[in-house]
Amino acid sequence: MSLVRVLVLEPSELDPVGPLGDWLRDAGAELEIVAPAEGPLPPLGDYDAVVCLGGEMSASDDAVHPWFADVRKLLAEAVSARKPVLGICLGAQLLALATGGQVRAGTRGPEVGPLLVAKRDVAAQDPLFADLPFTPDVMQFHSDEIHVLPPSAELLASSPRYPNQAFRVGACAYALQFHIETTPHVVARWCENSPESAAAARPGDVDDGRLRSVHEDIAETWKPFAERFVRLAARYAGSLPGDPPPPRSLPLV
Repeated sequence: MSLVRVLVLEPSELDPVGPLGDWLRDAGAELEIVAPAEGPLPPLGDYDAVVCLGGEMSASDDAVHPWFADVRKLLAEAVSARKPVLGICLGAQLLALATGGQVRAGTRGPEVGPLLVAKRDVAAQDPLFADLPFTPDVMQFHSDEIHVLPPSAELLASSPRYPNQAFRVGACAYALQFHIETTPHVVARWCENSPESAAAARPGDVDDGRLRSVHEDIAETWKPFAERFVRLAARYAGSLPGDPPPPRSLPLV
């Protein structure tokens, strides 16, 4: 398998690609990490897949972050071209907006700390989610919610507070409302920068020992998920046996 070229969008320096980048590289990916706020995005055609990470900003705040429009356009183009996409937290919300979904301020307050999400039945047939545990560990740190899924999206995982935790739109574009790329240090930094959000965590859940323990569990579960994402991208790029079906057009929102 030749190296899979992955464009990684880092909207904020507070959310680097972290261990997720190591997992992708170990699986055979070559990453190009781009900060979309700093200049034009590279052409989508240069890459086999796209990862869009999180950030402290609101996904609907184009007035403050006008480059959001360029990110949404690239994500919509990737969905239409059947290039695998992985959107995480803010990235998931931008993917939802790019493909016809809706995002709003969370009506039940911030969701913060190590928590579980539950796979939906349809996830048993999904190439990335099928092998996940029924209730995988994740890291939550968000105040906005994906209120309405894009048309034809398949909901893959939920939680009691905010049901739209993971979905697939199109053939191979995935959105995770939660985080899998963090480290204890990164989460501690978020808590320092957003003490009001951190106060929503359960007692002890953002203590150092608890964060170290849950990140070990996250790595055990989500590193294989990242490997499956790279294999999926390789197959769609034609570097693994079994070519994907021809592209179909989706509206760019």
